[in-house]
Amino acid sequence: MKYKIAVCDDSDGDRQYFADLAAKWAANTGRIVQTAAFSSAETFLFHYAEENDYDILLLDIEMGAMDGVTMAKKLRQDNDTIQIVFITGYSDYISEGYEVDALHYLMKPVKPEKLFSVLDRAAEKLSKNEKILNLELDGELLRLPVYQIRYVDVRGNYITIHAKEHYTVRKTLSDLLQELDDRFYRVGRSAVVNLTCISRVTKTEIFLRDGSAIPLPRGAYEKLNRAIINMG
Repeated sequence: MKYKIAVCDDSDGDRQYFADLAAKWAANTGRIVQTAAFSSAETFLFHYAEENDYDILLLDIEMGAMDGVTMAKKLRQDNDTIQIVFITGYSDYISEGYEVDALHYLMKPVKPEKLFSVLDRAAEKLSKNEKILNLELDGELLRLPVYQIRYVDVRGNYITIHAKEHYTVRKTLSDLLQELDDRFYRVGRSAVVNLTCISRVTKTEIFLRDGSAIPLPRGAYEKLNRAIINMG
């Protein structure tokens, strides 16, 4: 797979440094990358309007008129697959990264091996995003990207898959889980949740980033938290 990587940083030296490291990562792993560098959020967004197929974004937070977090929020309005890696000299923004599903934070100065490890994770997630679930609905075949599934619940012999839309099919949760991957966790007998979509967990409920809430069975809190940490 070829990866398009964007480096957005207002420092000339840092832009070159990260572009060089991306090229070295590609050479070390046998991957092909195409890298583009941008000096501001505004410049990137102008270019992105014409070319919106970037796979990985190495994004500085502290920039000029528009900071990296604000830019990432604009990007997420229509792109939920690009892997965003924040690069910053401060830890103050980490909580905001959850809003845009940031893959990771890298604190400057960034060591090469640390960036390589994060790029490996990004490549792994992008590979998972290619996985497709085939659903038969009203005599038609729907090919649903697995990453779009937020959660699944069951009623009787039918499950409802909650993605950008809602799809109800005759299938068991156990059968469905065999077609999914390790992002998905079974919550008791009645639901499967995409761990990457969770914003917070209480003793009684799972809250997703879209505002949905899923009941959490008694005794499941610790196991779910462990699954989230292990997925890390």
